[in-house]
Amino acid sequence: MYYNNPYVQYMYSYPHKTAYRPLAGVNLRDYGQRFAGDGHGLYLHVPFCQSKCGYCNLFSVTGLGAEVMERYLDSVGRQIGQYAGILKEAGAVFSDFTIGGGTPLLLEEGQLDRVFDMVDGNLEFGQNRQIVIETAPNQTTREKLNLLKRRGVTRVSMGIQSFSDRELAVLRRGHGGERARRALELLKACDFPCVNVDFIYGIPGQTVESLLESLEEAVSFAPDEIFLYPLYVKHGVSMEREGVVPEPERAYAEYGEGAAYLKSEGYRQDSMRRFVRQQSGAGRGGREFSDCGFSTSLALGCGGRSYAGNLHFCTPYAITRKSCLEELRAFMECGDYTGITHGIFLSAEEEKRRYAIRHLLIRPGLDRELYRQKFGTEATEDFPQLLHWMEKGFLEEKAAGGTQRTEKQVEGQMPGQKTSGQRAESGMRTGRTPLGGWLTLTEEGLGLSDCLGPELISPEIRKKMEEWDDIHKSHDSLQGQSEKL
Repeated sequence: MYYNNPYVQYMYSYPHKTAYRPLAGVNLRDYGQRFAGDGHGLYLHVPFCQSKCGYCNLFSVTGLGAEVMERYLDSVGRQIGQYAGILKEAGAVFSDFTIGGGTPLLLEEGQLDRVFDMVDGNLEFGQNRQIVIETAPNQTTREKLNLLKRRGVTRVSMGIQSFSDRELAVLRRGHGGERARRALELLKACDFPCVNVDFIYGIPGQTVESLLESLEEAVSFAPDEIFLYPLYVKHGVSMEREGVVPEPERAYAEYGEGAAYLKSEGYRQDSMRRFVRQQSGAGRGGREFSDCGFSTSLALGCGGRSYAGNLHFCTPYAITRKSCLEELRAFMECGDYTGITHGIFLSAEEEKRRYAIRHLLIRPGLDRELYRQKFGTEATEDFPQLLHWMEKGFLEEKAAGGTQRTEKQVEGQMPGQKTSGQRAESGMRTGRTPLGGWLTLTEEGLGLSDCLGPELISPEIRKKMEEWDDIHKSHDSLQGQSEKL
């Protein structure tokens, strides 16, 4: 069943925005204390692009000039002003700031400076904050990179997708291979602490050979990280209208060759998508564990999402030009940005699922003892699918010292499933001998992340997602209607 389609859904977060629903009577002022102290993330969404890629289902619009972008920044400024008092009262200190999109560097230099000034003038940041920004080859200029360097940006992420002009044309990318090369040369010359580049496999007409040619060229620039994504053709994108149907079997073969090549060139694989260049000597080895299940993050602008404990919220999910413009207009006309009108409250069971998904799909995996301390239960009891994955060879248990337990040994230590009333409180041991160690995807399991992860979606969340799909596939216009703001 797994090999019929290894590409079911990209599980970068849980639950998906299509499971969010309208909220009433919810205000950020009532949840400000969830941002108390330090370690929070800040995200600004810039929903503007020069052109819309054929596969893109992100919140972005094209064809809007500098005047509209300026009005958008005016709105973001009002939003920051309304948030600032709440966050100051909570003593919020942000550890990182990400500017995503869209294409943030589509903003003019003065507008980029304005973004940093608005944020720095109203919000508090830790001493060693990380600043991440996304770019595209056409917008990567020496002048804008110098500005980013001056403003302390620590990581620049650029979507290249391929160095083949033919493959870029299929994807409806707005740049060619030569422009991507020049942009990457500029990025490397600026010596940012981290540069990462994105590539896509499974492109119609792409071959293993052409994928490897692009990756070989990328490696020659020695980027710090390379992200390798499968091509998804989702509802509402132009490639769907053109009748493009991905070929999962061919894409999976390309993935295997691409991943093997990057690892042979000294890149450590941390997830199905992420490959990190290993330095000689210190730093080699596995990825350091990061406990990310309950992190808090606040989004600015239209299109990003915020995480405040079990409350997740954002503007309504939109893909088509018409729906994106409607949400963008509503954001720019909003009077009170502290009102939270669209999102979801996660139950305790959904929080478990989120935590498990966030860790299982990224190495080193799920720390069984830490899971037990947080929830008072065993991960394999809460999610029996994990034992099935072990039987199939997709998941293994690694002890703290690096040794592995077999599935049979693990299963023999599992007691019967407890009801919620019988479980120990979160943070308390269950009284049995701890198993410890990690639940880690095998090499095969890592490559199947996009069909394994969706198995952990709860029936309730799946139903909400399906309802959203049914409604929008019936009503969305796929004609890319042109409207003005």
